[in-house]
Amino acid sequence: MVKNSAYFAGLGVAVIFGFSFLFTKEGLDVLAPFHLLGLRFGLAVAIFVILRLTGFVKIDLKGKSLGMVLLLSAVEPVVYFVCETIGIQMTSSSETGMMIAMVPIVTTLLGIAVLDEKPSPQQMAFILLSVAGVIFIVAMKGNLEIGKNLAGTFVVLGAVVCAGIFNVLSRKISSEFSPVEITYVMMWVGAIVFNGISVVQHAGRGNLQQYFAPLGNVKAMLSIVYLGLLSSVVAYFMLNFMLSKLEAARSAVFTNLVTVFSIIAGVTLAHEPFYWYNAVGGIMILFGVWGANRYSKTQKSVENLDMG
Repeated sequence: MVKNSAYFAGLGVAVIFGFSFLFTKEGLDVLAPFHLLGLRFGLAVAIFVILRLTGFVKIDLKGKSLGMVLLLSAVEPVVYFVCETIGIQMTSSSETGMMIAMVPIVTTLLGIAVLDEKPSPQQMAFILLSVAGVIFIVAMKGNLEIGKNLAGTFVVLGAVVCAGIFNVLSRKISSEFSPVEITYVMMWVGAIVFNGISVVQHAGRGNLQQYFAPLGNVKAMLSIVYLGLLSSVVAYFMLNFMLSKLEAARSAVFTNLVTVFSIIAGVTLAHEPFYWYNAVGGIMILFGVWGANRYSKTQKSVENLDMG
């Protein structure tokens, strides 16, 4: 039952993050990247404060070693989103998408080194299949310019490494911190850092008094609410919950499902065309996610116990 809850959490993360691209795009039509991030995490903190004050969530950080959870929060959301934001501006969206697909591989390698979680050969094959599915979709779209801006490529690679480190660290500290506590600290760190960056940018342009003006824009508000409530509070909680229950590699492979749901979001909400290679790549990703979880060593050991 616990494993099933973790799988549903992973599916929820993929759905929310997959649809988030549309809302991010809408928000960026009105707001600068770090301004959007600042308001997004600011709303997330406000939601958490309300939930804590009303007793809906229990958070107790007293006596716990905050160093690791602060390090995790510095890696993601802070460094991850900085690298992703700058990297997208320096490279093509196709290259960024292809690079982000490598997160499960980086997570698996870090999981072996840090957590001693060694994937089975079959599991590794299915992880690679899911990565290949994303790369296939991105490559078939065309306009690939891999490595054209070498600095931008390394910046995006920084985001990939950060995502891998986050997955491993979240799992490592899950024995001391609950998923909601980890998410709570992450939201506070993100709100402080990104609003700090945005305030400095606004002050430099001499329009600091207009900082909250976008809240009167319907498009901006829809974006902030979706990203602040669903993508930040709900999705990151489910991600941390999943990482507390499943090995890092099994959790990270759900990342590639985001591509599937982003395509579904584009087709259903933005009326984007659906191509044959979307279906082929999507099937590869789905089988990859299924196999990575079906053939893990932990899954096998559980099945053997059940048979005994």
